[in-house]
Amino acid sequence: MNILRLSRGPVLMFTMLALLTGLVYPLVMTAFAQVALPGQANGSLITVDGNVVGSILIGQSFSDPKYFWGRPSAAGKDGYDANGSGGSNLAPTNQALIQQVTDTLAALEAANNTTSIPVDLVTTSGSGLDPQISPAAADVQVARVAQARGIGDDVVRAAVARHTEGSWLGFVGEPRVNVLALNLDLDGISVK
Repeated sequence: MNILRLSRGPVLMFTMLALLTGLVYPLVMTAFAQVALPGQANGSLITVDGNVVGSILIGQSFSDPKYFWGRPSAAGKDGYDANGSGGSNLAPTNQALIQQVTDTLAALEAANNTTSIPVDLVTTSGSGLDPQISPAAADVQVARVAQARGIGDDVVRAAVARHTEGSWLGFVGEPRVNVLALNLDLDGISVK
């Protein structure tokens, strides 16, 4: 038997499957996503006055007292770097991690005038890019944000409530607050 004749079928099948799964399927799915869900397909970017200010899916660093602060980030050199997504990989007994958490805790306690700081405000996530915090983490920051903005706590609490998402399908995941959307809302910018 001729080896070339025997290999024609498998080679043809491989070529067809490679074209179908490596070219046709991705092109069809990309086109479908661009038509059906263009915002999500392009990164869920938020634009203000024609300028991209962030993505609803990626956390950012906020340090001004008039803004809510998100989770710390170990992604990249300065944090929140989508190219360097990942956790610190430091063990719970690592002195660098213990010092980082201790310093962050002290700074948050001083800034928010409380000793009851939720754990998500002092620990990084696995990706280092979490855009959300827990409602408890938002709650401890309300007084600071309200005072820095010169508005009532009730106004800030109402904004937190508007941006609190419940569990998906009512039971998957935890309630969460998107920090960027909340901060933009407090600045008077609507995020859809």
